[in-house]
Amino acid sequence: MERGRPKLKLRFTPFTTYERFENETEQLFLHCPEEKTQTISDTKQGLTALEAAWNVTNAIQGMFLVSLPYSVHHGGYWSLLAMVGVAWICTYTGQILISCLYEPSPSTGLLTKVRHSYVDIAEHIWGKRYGGRLLFIAQNIELLMTCILYLVLCGELLAGSFPQFRIPVRYWICLSCLFTLPYSFIRSLRLVSRFSAGNAVVHLIINMIIIIYCLTKASTWDWSKIQFRINIASFPTSVGIIVFSYTSQIFLPTLEDNMRYPSQFNAMLSLSHIIAAIFKTGFALIGFLTWQDETSEVITNNLPTQELRLMINLTLAIKALLSYPLPFFAACELILPKFSLSNDTTTWKTICARILIILSTLMMALCIPHFAQLMGLIGSITGVFLSLVWPCYFYLYLKSYSLSWATIGTNLAIIFFGFMCTISGIIDSSRELAKKFRE
Repeated sequence: MERGRPKLKLRFTPFTTYERFENETEQLFLHCPEEKTQTISDTKQGLTALEAAWNVTNAIQGMFLVSLPYSVHHGGYWSLLAMVGVAWICTYTGQILISCLYEPSPSTGLLTKVRHSYVDIAEHIWGKRYGGRLLFIAQNIELLMTCILYLVLCGELLAGSFPQFRIPVRYWICLSCLFTLPYSFIRSLRLVSRFSAGNAVVHLIINMIIIIYCLTKASTWDWSKIQFRINIASFPTSVGIIVFSYTSQIFLPTLEDNMRYPSQFNAMLSLSHIIAAIFKTGFALIGFLTWQDETSEVITNNLPTQELRLMINLTLAIKALLSYPLPFFAACELILPKFSLSNDTTTWKTICARILIILSTLMMALCIPHFAQLMGLIGSITGVFLSLVWPCYFYLYLKSYSLSWATIGTNLAIIFFGFMCTISGIIDSSRELAKKFRE
């Protein structure tokens, strides 16, 4: 770095501006003096740090926790290490993505918010023609694939709940989709969102029941079943599952923009990912040790008694169906305006468009009714680019003049890691899916 070149460091203030700092650590872990924030506490309404952490935790814990023991089945100790490593990377990329929303003011030199979303950043760097379209495609793939995963998960949960009927998973997926059709008539998520807090609490209780059951089987655990060596043929799918389970960057700019004190964003993000990493690693480890080589793609299908499996699987299936409208409505908000339709109305054209979107997720779910492999494939493509590659690239493009060589090297290493995950994950997940279709 040239001598005398100004080093611009970031700090949130209550008025979404920044101050200069002497080291790069303070650019990522920001603090705001209490006496300054006190003056706006009564005037600016928004999410508290606790409420924001609750949203992030719901996004990165969520329904897909039930597949993490399966990733240990394929990746061994390396999957457990990846759960911690990916948590750190996603925390870092989430923080630098937020810093890309700010630019220095020509008059004061302080950084002020000039962009408000992931799309705004992409359009600034790649232009509206390419940047907007690329992010539009990536966001829709991520959102619609999440809807597809909810349907596949419901199908596998219901098939595991009633094995005596020997009904194929595809039929259960079709049945699950019938319960999503009423979402095409709802104009807002206000009614559905009331269930989100209750869903999260119920999901936490179910996870604790599974953990307690696994702990009662601790005497049967065989630690030698966990692999030390990397199975190149299956490990990439495990990484894809893990990356997808941490994906939250797509909504972080909106979350930060709606926080009462943006200065608390980075600390909130770090804490929520630390808690998630501890919980995911522990859940995946004891889940695999309990069933070992018999570990299912959806861990609840391994529960021994029909009554316990039925209760938990049906509860998770209902939770998945109630979680479906969140990504579904977000996708509608992006897609419908492209056809001159408003997602805020319930005209027959809008309803038909929503039904077509629901049916498109059903068709994809029927084509690929394998939860873990599909989750690994999505995580290896959109999950990696949205969470790892693009935030680092944007940060280097916009802030390289103020970064040390170590920081530049770290971002380049994450980008390289992301590309390796994408290439190997696509190959491995495709091979696993082909194997499933041949069975």
